[in-house]
This record gives sequence, structure tokens and C-alpha cells, in this order.
Amino acid sequence: MAIAHYPAVIERARDGFSVFFPDLPGCTSAGETVNEAAINAEQALAGHVVETVRHGEDLPMPSAIDAMEPDPEVHEVARVLVRVELPGKAVRLNITLDEGLVAAIDRVARNRSGFLAEAAREHLLRVG
Repeated sequence: MAIAHYPAVIERARDGFSVFFPDLPGCTSAGETVNEAAINAEQALAGHVVETVRHGEDLPMPSAIDAMEPDPEVHEVARVLVRVELPGKAVRLNITLDEGLVAAIDRVARNRSGFLAEAAREHLLRVG
């Protein structure tokens, strides 16, 4: 699996700290402390990458953190590189499931593999 590191800006917010990714508009996070904001940024980035790929959109290449120009309107506290696993190529699996579970999946999904992959991604995001 490929790994990327996207630069994130942590800024002071009214009730703590917010995080945004200059390369990924709309990908934001927050925390009560700088540490919490940086940790939460990893989950936000992972979710953003999953949704971007799921919608068939291309991910931009990460910018170099030292090439980012400061924005005078942003009260920057820190810049961090946030690690994310990029999706790889599909791998064929042979799995065994209860026939009732397969029937339930077939009632709600057009594609078993896609359904199982999405369920696994959602679960992995929750357990971090």
C-alpha cells in the first residue's frame, strides 16, 4: 500500500484549534489541543481520501510543506505532515460467508465486493 504525507495547517480557533489541508479543500478537522487537532487530522484525511476515491475523483499530489506560503488571515499555530495510506490495486479474495448474510448483502448492494470493501473501510475508520 502506498503512503503519502499531506501538509496540514493548525490554526487557533474560538474553542481550541482547527486543521485544514491546503491541497484538499473541504478536508478539515479540529481539537481542543494542538496534539488532539493533529491526531484528528489523520482520521479526517483518511476519510477524505476514501470518499475522493469512492467518487472516482483524482487525489492531488501533496505539496511540499516548506513551499507553502503563509496566509496573513490565518493565525497559524503549527504546520504538520499527516500520513495517509493511499488505495492500491484490487486483490482477488476467496472468502466464506453465511448464506443468509450473502442474501442480505445482495438485497441492498449491486456489487458484493464494493459493499464489503466499503463496510471494512467504515469500520477501520471508526476503530482508528
